[in-house]
Amino acid sequence: MNFDRFTIALLFLRKDAPQLEPDAEAQLQDAHMAFLADLQQAGHLLAAGPVMGAPDRELRGFSIFRAGPEEAAQLHQSDPAVRAGRYRVETYPWMLPGDVLSFGSGRFPRSMADVQR
Repeated sequence: MNFDRFTIALLFLRKDAPQLEPDAEAQLQDAHMAFLADLQQAGHLLAAGPVMGAPDRELRGFSIFRAGPEEAAQLHQSDPAVRAGRYRVETYPWMLPGDVLSFGSGRFPRSMADVQR
């Protein structure tokens, strides 16, 4: 059987995350979203989004990368929110039977303003 290989990245709120004023937090979130949109446009990132209602409240996001775990972790180190100390990332290899999952050609939002449109 043929298998497709991806990397799953989990984004966690750090316990020692800096406390930000609302405007600074909004700017950082927009920078984070623009970063993910850039990764998608470059072909590295296939899917990403917030995890809603996670029981541990630290889990904030889930991503699927076309890259291997080490490359995905390295790419995430350039995320403005990771660099600011807000989030930490864990990456895991993931495989599933070939051609079971496909991804469309939609575009990721670059800011919260894009989400609200």
